[in-house]
Amino acid sequence: MNKTSIIPKPTTEYDLRLLRIFTSVVEHGGFSAAELALGITRSTISVHMSNLEARMKLKLCLRGRGGFSLTEDGQAVYRAVIELFDSLNDFSLLVGTLGKELSGELVILCADQLDKNKQKKLAKVIQQLHDSSPNLHIVLDGDSISNIEKQLLKDKAHIGLFPSYQQVEGLTYTALSTEPIFLCCAKEHPFYNKTDTDISVQDLADVAAIHPGIDIDMLGKEQLHKLNLSAKSYQFDTRKTMILSGRYIGYMPQSFIQQELNQGEIRIIKPSSCTYEFNLSLVSKKSPREVNKIKLLSDTFNKVFMLNG
Repeated sequence: MNKTSIIPKPTTEYDLRLLRIFTSVVEHGGFSAAELALGITRSTISVHMSNLEARMKLKLCLRGRGGFSLTEDGQAVYRAVIELFDSLNDFSLLVGTLGKELSGELVILCADQLDKNKQKKLAKVIQQLHDSSPNLHIVLDGDSISNIEKQLLKDKAHIGLFPSYQQVEGLTYTALSTEPIFLCCAKEHPFYNKTDTDISVQDLADVAAIHPGIDIDMLGKEQLHKLNLSAKSYQFDTRKTMILSGRYIGYMPQSFIQQELNQGEIRIIKPSSCTYEFNLSLVSKKSPREVNKIKLLSDTFNKVFMLNG
């Protein structure tokens, strides 16, 4: 019996459509769940899946009382389809870099909330990017450092903004800004009304403190080793909330707590000795696929952030 697939070579647009439906069904876990995402009825999805299986002469999935599941052939086809669509996306990205006018997505990922000054500078960057390359679709989002590193290495993001305490092979780092981080407490904390001279090294080691949740430079690690690290908070805004509870001390950049300092809600503890530097870096892949986009981003960021410090 001839089991040869009747899908023609090259694959037609109709085959790609069926494969997109198949992918959606797999990723949603069945026909019913894929209805809303695809915008077609379950019966129509069933017809398309039957057509795909007939054209491939393969049984791709099982459906019944036991629920939806892929056959071994179905799993192999799904993996191949994902690679196929990734290749098509890569082709679109490549074509977008060949013309004089840059187009397609421009993905910028931030690992932390930016203070007002940096937000204004980033807004200026976005403004200049939009004005110079209006055909670019700018994506600005946040994620963890580890996820941003993975996205950059996979060419799924173009630029990352995060501290460069631990540098990853394959990525390049350019310092954008640096500022001191200070140990602080809130008005309800026992240290608030004490003078710095009355707060001993042992006092600092006795009270609950917040760990920043990431690897930091050696000076920062030395500071943290002096504390009783009984909580963790990576984001500056959530760390400030924990400090404002009056139950923890923690390190914060002054730019993030200036309003609370002015209002007397937070104070800085031993600023001359309990401090370390926070360095924000512009991070990109050393050998990116879309070189022109990375150059545009790097030039614009450096121009804006280096202006007036």
